Parts: sequence; structure tokens; C-alpha cells
Amino acid sequence: MENEAMSLYELNSLVRRGLHACLPDEYWIQAELSDVRSNYSGHCYMEFVQKDPKSNALIAKARGVIWSNVFMRLRPYFEHETGQAFVSGIKVMVKVTVDFHELYGFSLTVVDIDPAYTIGDLARRRKEILKKLDEEGILTMNKELEMPEPLQRIAVISSATAAGYGDFCNQLHGNKFGFVFYTKLFPAIMQGDRVEESVISALERIYAECDNWDVVVIIRGGGATSDLSGFDTYDLAAHCAQFPLPVITGIGHERDDTVIDMVSHTRVKTPTAAAEYIIGRMLETAGRLEDLSERIRSEIPVRLNAEAERISRLVARVPLVVQSRIQRENMRCERNCSRLQMAWQKRFIREEHQLDVLPRLVMLATSRMEKEKHRLELVDRILKSASPEHLLKRGYSITLYNGRAVRDTSVLKPGDEVETVLATGKFKSIVK
Repeated sequence: MENEAMSLYELNSLVRRGLHACLPDEYWIQAELSDVRSNYSGHCYMEFVQKDPKSNALIAKARGVIWSNVFMRLRPYFEHETGQAFVSGIKVMVKVTVDFHELYGFSLTVVDIDPAYTIGDLARRRKEILKKLDEEGILTMNKELEMPEPLQRIAVISSATAAGYGDFCNQLHGNKFGFVFYTKLFPAIMQGDRVEESVISALERIYAECDNWDVVVIIRGGGATSDLSGFDTYDLAAHCAQFPLPVITGIGHERDDTVIDMVSHTRVKTPTAAAEYIIGRMLETAGRLEDLSERIRSEIPVRLNAEAERISRLVARVPLVVQSRIQRENMRCERNCSRLQMAWQKRFIREEHQLDVLPRLVMLATSRMEKEKHRLELVDRILKSASPEHLLKRGYSITLYNGRAVRDTSVLKPGDEVETVLATGKFKSIVK
């Protein structure tokens, strides 16, 4: 049995020959790129992966390689056609040969690429992002904002060293109309893997001082179109769509719109075009202000003449109005005088009636007073006849014990001293 065993190298060689015999041709495959990297020699290494559409779990994986002589040709062609860098995460359609190496194992060697497939996939991704934004009701929010007037305070998101930023500022501040603009740079990375987070961070810094600005301008001058993938993300598009200030994009490409171009208030081709757009808006505002000024200058004399005529008519009406008012006041005074006369006549009649009744009232009062006087005299006589002094004068006496009149002998006992009061004196006694 030991004589029949193969070495690992022999087995791998058998596998290589078998694969070459079974799969001798070139094959087109669809896959997603992962772990893309190139070395000093110019060769590009990657992994091709396929994921389950529902669970997103890996269901297939294979190593891939593009030799430097092929990669030097395919990479610029792919990026020019798609506007997308040859990086991990994108889907591609590539023509490969199936290889097996005794040391390095199974791999796929890329010999050609179809950019149309990737373009379709990018378009599908953009369409999905736009559909999601639309379903959330935020797709056109920024477009619906009203552009402020005048448009002078500009918050700029760009790289500080970008030529496009310099072109924008030169065009804006050196405008031939003499318009004054106030700009501030909020630096951001405008190419590479950090575009999304960097631009979102700049937007958040602008939002913190939102009242200081009229509009946001996102500009990127020149550069490879393959660096635009950072502007095709959902999070960045959602931030731009919901931003409370109008967003103008001019990120230096003419052929395709990125997702943030589609959600921004206004999309222009280049940073210089963004400056020209703002200057144009200011020119329109200045034109409207000039028209209003001219209308004011032309309408003031007309308005003054009309007011002078109106005042003349009012002055002419004053005598008539005064005379009419005097007549009304005279009539009112006459009515009031008549009412007063009638009121005094009625009062006088009542007073005369009261004078006729007065003698009878006096007679009745005199009679009543006589009766009351007689009644009071009777009461006085009764009171005097019932007084103690009167009774004492008639021979009665009052016996007092301890200052109180004695009405019952049972209150006395032998030895008590009592006092007897008579009409003309009093004396004390001892009870026996």
C-alpha cells in the first residue's frame, strides 16, 4: 500500500492537469470583489465572493489575480467607463481562466472585464437608494427649499488644497459686478474611502451654526471619476436631502449624476459653475431690486400728486362738513331744550299738587300730636300712682332685710335686724 501512495505534490499536479483538461477555456463569471490589493510589481490580488440574496451569507469564494500587464490595461479602461474605482465591494463581470497551482492552490486569473455589468449594478444601487429616500418622503425635501435672497453667505465643503476650491473663491470674490460674498471653508476629504463620513461631519458643523449661512456648496475640482463612489451612499444622500439650507453640488464631473446630485437643491458641473450660478442669482436679485427702485422713483410723483388732489378735495369739503355739523348740533340743542321744558312743566305740576295737599297733612299731624299728648299724660298719672313714694304717703311701709324688701316672714329668724321705711323716715327693729 505504501508503494501505491502519492505525494501531496503529485496529487496537486493531478488536480491541476485534470482541471486544465476539464476546463481549458476562458469563462465569464459574475462576482463581488473583496480584499482587493496590488503589490509593488503591479499584480492585483483579490477574492471573488458570492452572497446569498436573502441572508447575505457567503455561498462561494475563490482567489483571483490580474497580472500586471493585464491590470495596467484593464484598470483605467474599467474606471473610465464606469466612473467607479476598482475596489472591494463592487460587482463585476470578468473573463477568467481556471488555474490550480501545486503550492498556491485554486485561483482564477482575470483576462478581461465587462464594465457594462458594473455600470448596471451601480445604477441599480443608485436606484435602490433613491427609491428608499422617496419611500421615506425625503427625496425632494432639499429641492423644495426656497433659495434665500440675497445669496451672500456661503458655507463651502471642499478640500482646502483642491484647485477647484481656489477656482470657486476666485470666481466668486472677483466677480465683475462688485457683489460682496462671505465664504467659509468646512474642510472635508473629497476622494477615497472616507468621503462619506468626512462630508457628513462637515454638514454637521455647518448645521451647528446654521443661522449664519444662506446656502451650502459641495465642490470637488477635477480628479478621477473613479473617486465618485463616496457620493453615492444612502447616509450622505439622506443628510443632504434633509439639510435645512439649500445644497448646491459641483463635484467636477459631467457625464453622470451621483446620488447627492439627485437630492441636492441645485446641481452644476464644476466648482466654477457653482460660483457662476451664485453670481447669477445675485444678478437676478440686483435686477429685481433695481426694477423696484425704478418703480418707486417713478411712482412717488404720481402718488404725491394723487395725495395732493385728495387733500384738496378734503379741504374743499371742510366748510360743508362744518356747516352740516353745526346744523346737526343746533337741532340737537333744540330737542334737548324742548325736553327740558317738558320735564320742568311736569315737575311744576307735581309741586303744585303737593302744595294743595300740605294743609291737610298739617291738620292731620296736629290732631295726631294732641292724641299722643293726652295718652302720655294718662301713662304719667298711672306711673305716679304706682310709685313707692305715693304708697308710703298713703300709710304703707316697707320692711328691709339686708337691703332687700321682706315679702315673706319665713326668711326671718329671731335676732335678725330689719329696717322699716316710712313716708317721712325709717327705724330698725330686732325680730323676736
